[in-house]
Amino acid sequence: MNHIAIIMDGNGRWAQERKRPRVWGHIRGVRTVSQIVEAASDLKVKALTLYAFSTENWSRPELEVSTLFKLLKKFLIIERPRILKNKIKFKIIGDVSRLPVETKKLIFDLENETKNFPGLKLSFAFDYGGRDEIIRAVNSFISQYPGQILTPQKFSALLDAPESGDVDLLIRTGGDQRISNFLLWQSAYAELWFTQTKWPDFNVLEFKNIIEQAAKRERRFGSVTSADSFERIASLSAHLKSQHPRVVL
Repeated sequence: MNHIAIIMDGNGRWAQERKRPRVWGHIRGVRTVSQIVEAASDLKVKALTLYAFSTENWSRPELEVSTLFKLLKKFLIIERPRILKNKIKFKIIGDVSRLPVETKKLIFDLENETKNFPGLKLSFAFDYGGRDEIIRAVNSFISQYPGQILTPQKFSALLDAPESGDVDLLIRTGGDQRISNFLLWQSAYAELWFTQTKWPDFNVLEFKNIIEQAAKRERRFGSVTSADSFERIASLSAHLKSQHPRVVL
C-alpha cells in the first residue's frame, strides 16, 4: 500500500462506555496514533494521513476542542525525536490559522526540518475538510493560471499534500460507514475498510491484518479483465436463457 488514510473515530464513545469524559478517549487515542505511525513506518508504507480534526469539529464542546489542540501540541513535542530518527516527513494539511502561536511554530519547525526526509510521509489533517481543500485548489488554479483549462494533473498538484498521491486504503474505526468529507478527491478509487473497533482500542495487529486483507482485493479502477468480462457475460446469458427460454441472445 502506497497511501493509507485513517479516520480515527470512536474516541468519545469509547470514554463514555467507561463512564469517563469524552476527552479521556482522545487522550488515550494519542497512544494509538504513536503505535500506528511507527507500524506504518516499519511496514514501509509510503504515506499515512490521519484525520485529527475536521472543519465540522468546531461545533463540539469547547473543552473537547481545546483538549484536541493540547494533544496535538503534546504529540509534536513527544514524538519529534522519533520522527527525526525514522526520517519521517511530517506535514499538517488543512488550516492551522486558528491554532495557538506556539503550536504553529512547532508545526512549521518540524515541517521544515523534515521536508526532505525520504521516509514515511505523515500528514495530520487538522481543521480539514475535503470540500474546502477542493475549493482552495480550484481558486489557487484560477489565480495562478487565469484562462487556462484545469486538468486532473494540474488540480492534484495544488492539493494540500500532492506528494502523498491517491489513497489506496481508507480505514475508519468506530463503526460508522462513511468518509465524512475526508480526502474526497484522493479517495476516488480507494479501498474502504470499516471496523467496529474504536480508535483507543485499535492496535498494530488489526492494522496489519487490514492491510493484508485489503491487499488481496482486486483493484480494477473501473475496468475488468477481458476474461472476466466474457465469463460474466456467459454466466448472465445462461441465466437469462434458463429464465426466459424464448429470448434469443
